[in-house]
Amino acid sequence: MIKILNIVGARPNFMKVAPLHRAFEQRPEIESKIVHTGQHFDAKMSDVFFEQLQMPKPHYFLGVGGGSHTEVTAKTMIEFEKVLLEEKPDLVLVVGDVNATLACTLVAIKSHIPVAHVEAGLRSGDRAMPEELNRILTDSVAEYLFITEQSGVDNLKHEGVPDEKVFFVGNVMIDSLVHYLEKARETSVLEDLNLQKDEYAVVTMHRPANVDTPEGLEAILNIIADTTRYKKVVLPIHPRTANNFKKFGLSEKLEAIEGLILTEPQGYLEFLQLMQNASIIITDSGGIQEETTFLQIPCLTFRDSTERPITVEIGTNQLLADLNPVTVHEKLLEILAGKTKKGLIPPLWDGHTSERIADILIEKLNK
Repeated sequence: MIKILNIVGARPNFMKVAPLHRAFEQRPEIESKIVHTGQHFDAKMSDVFFEQLQMPKPHYFLGVGGGSHTEVTAKTMIEFEKVLLEEKPDLVLVVGDVNATLACTLVAIKSHIPVAHVEAGLRSGDRAMPEELNRILTDSVAEYLFITEQSGVDNLKHEGVPDEKVFFVGNVMIDSLVHYLEKARETSVLEDLNLQKDEYAVVTMHRPANVDTPEGLEAILNIIADTTRYKKVVLPIHPRTANNFKKFGLSEKLEAIEGLILTEPQGYLEFLQLMQNASIIITDSGGIQEETTFLQIPCLTFRDSTERPITVEIGTNQLLADLNPVTVHEKLLEILAGKTKKGLIPPLWDGHTSERIADILIEKLNK
């Protein structure tokens, strides 16, 4: 038996590990266990995903919680080492680019246990982003690097990573999306929010560069208010964003916008249903760029750069360098007028990436 410990920490990790764990459980050669670091400890951001994605309760819950990047990384390393010593796995599998990804990678490598990194090779080119450092450092020591798009292959080659460590397999996020699309349609979220297909926009904002200053929040307020002139706006508000609106005394101004539907963070299925029926998504998320590209929904992303360039090159995503309400207004009118690019679905984004990863790991680890 090949024993694999799968690491989940923050919300996007759950949608990536769910199809992997499902694929591993279908292979008699693999014993798959889930370690939840607890980086996202809010029930809406964590427990609901295990319920909806029909994942078993984590075999280990580290209860790391919040804190600075250093605190979260250090606490995760200390707690994960205990699990590693007890389980003695053959492989540690990490996904994405959160602090748990790097922390568990470092512990495993120092214990001479190989690491597989799913979504390896993605680069924004912005080392001021903690996620970028997590990606680079994890890829530099991982043994198996599973790639979602051609840019990942190119980046790792540029960094001198040997070809035999790199596997272009597709996107596990799309595995979850494909698997749960029909189930998402059974949710009542549209009825609950009194929404019809194409009559609304979805907005999500959580990145520190956008929500940690009153200037950024004021810009978000202006963008939402302008968008409501044309469409209803659904804003599932991230805890960080909600706290900052309160901190800077802007909550009442947000709640006063007519046409804004303010909700708590949505479950995965509910949010998937909201996305696939929206006329436009306005976001600063990484994963949403990929999901909207697959769903063929226009997406405006507030980032200086993206580690997922395929979503811009052939997908439906457009990058906006800053929170400029005038630029958003122009793009919004173009999209509403039908002047938006028709995206293509990237290669191997077909819902079968997890099976390919399982096959490769069995072949490599059984040698």
